[in-house]
Amino acid sequence: MAVTFTNPILPGFNPDPSICRVGEDYYIATSTFEWYPGVQIHHSTDLVNWRLVRRPLERPAQLDMRGNPDSCGIWAPCLSHSQGRFWLIYTDMKRYEGHFKDGLNYLVSAPSIEGPWSDPVFLNASGFDPSLFHDDDGRHWLLNLKWDYRQAAGPDRFGGIVLQEYDAEARTLIGPIHTIFAGTAMKLTEGPHLYRRDGWYHLLVAEGGTGYGHAVTMARSRSITGPYEVHPDNPVLTSRDDESLALQRAGHADLVDTPAGETYLVHLCGRPLPGTQRSPLGRETALQRAHWDDDGWLRLAVGGNAPQNEVRAPYDATPWPLEREESHAFDSATLPMAFQWLRTPYPERLFSLTERRGYLRLYGRQSPGSWFEQALVARRRDVFSCEAETTLEFAPEDYQQCAGLIAYYNRFKFHYLAVTRDDAGRRVLTILSCADNWPSGDLDFPLAAPVMLDEETSVRLGLTMDGASLQFRYAEGGGEWQPVGPTLDAGVLSDEGAGRAHGYFTGTFLGMAVHDISGRALPADFSAFRYIRSEPRMTDNDLPRG
Repeated sequence: MAVTFTNPILPGFNPDPSICRVGEDYYIATSTFEWYPGVQIHHSTDLVNWRLVRRPLERPAQLDMRGNPDSCGIWAPCLSHSQGRFWLIYTDMKRYEGHFKDGLNYLVSAPSIEGPWSDPVFLNASGFDPSLFHDDDGRHWLLNLKWDYRQAAGPDRFGGIVLQEYDAEARTLIGPIHTIFAGTAMKLTEGPHLYRRDGWYHLLVAEGGTGYGHAVTMARSRSITGPYEVHPDNPVLTSRDDESLALQRAGHADLVDTPAGETYLVHLCGRPLPGTQRSPLGRETALQRAHWDDDGWLRLAVGGNAPQNEVRAPYDATPWPLEREESHAFDSATLPMAFQWLRTPYPERLFSLTERRGYLRLYGRQSPGSWFEQALVARRRDVFSCEAETTLEFAPEDYQQCAGLIAYYNRFKFHYLAVTRDDAGRRVLTILSCADNWPSGDLDFPLAAPVMLDEETSVRLGLTMDGASLQFRYAEGGGEWQPVGPTLDAGVLSDEGAGRAHGYFTGTFLGMAVHDISGRALPADFSAFRYIRSEPRMTDNDLPRG
């Protein structure tokens, strides 16, 4: 009996996958947007089981995103291997909304995934989603979308896919810029990847936008510069025609061959909450079987163009069981791999694991949602039903200082259970909530009155998320858990919102936060963090089905 696996292979916020194989090893790079360090790289030997092994953009020379707006930063990295080195192309997007897209495209390389990763080479800024194609003759070619700011309508600003040669010795682009593909009637043509097979250059692109109209298109040419003819059964992959599919928003793909010559297509997808178009887990990564037909075109192995939830694996691999609980005691000098922070390449200004051994010390910086320096350390939500807990020691001096447990999407989408001080000088517990208050980011205060806390006792803070609901809880010292506040809307912590089918590109994070808007940088100490994946309370009938 064939082994099958269940998509997605990278659950939670892991979009825009780029895949490559080196020998028996597979690697996937995904976008990280404003979260630091930049680019997630997962490793597998069977295409089914994956482990996060590296975030290579980790120092100021490679990446500084201070001031980048929400959902800017690292867009659509491309990972490849050629001439004994890994090559990583990425965009650092500095502006997202409006007519302009100020994106800077860079290249870094390394002899192995572990590094050392080089300082970046600046390539261009003409558009985003760059990728590097290594031709059989040893030449290297950069592809990217060219952005056309002149057009009034969004789809028309996607000005086609351009191609230019990259000189690896001189570390610069050379020769003419060729526009090789204008896209199809679906428009919003982006995410290019190029492959060579049987004398053809095959171009794969994403179209239709990264929301519910997303799709994968292919075209081919005998010449690298075109002209390219569109796949006769375009689109090759999409969920746009079937709202019942478990995997929605399918698009932005890449191809890989196994050593045995089987072809698989890796792509982004989203799993909306039942009855909604809200995806709090963000855009995830899935895998489909594909094959090359007699006419030389790629198609899904199962026929049609719909993404499958259950897929036959290429190896006799047993999917790893989902780890139910992750516990972190902060007893190491390095941050656990699951966690990231926002934007800055100077984490020492945000946190320390050595100032007080056995604790994660966060230094209060700017307010929740700052685009510059925010003391927030968090991990992805990767299942619909989960819990998070942390233990906090914090002695605020006034209401401008808060520390606690946060469920965070961006500056106008978060729920924050925080210890602070009231006007009477008492240490209290409050909830700061911003439930999709776009564009103002105005706060809501769901608690009718703050909860009084003992002055000396540590505080345990927790939350339970089940689909679109979030319930906070707290306990003082070794006391019993008590619910605090009303059930909050966790569905707003999603890509969609503010009246748009999709508008932002990350996912829900759960973690620890401190802010001190007085500028005194008051610290808070966290002694533990637990993340528990719970059995979903939603029934099978509630979930979208394929």
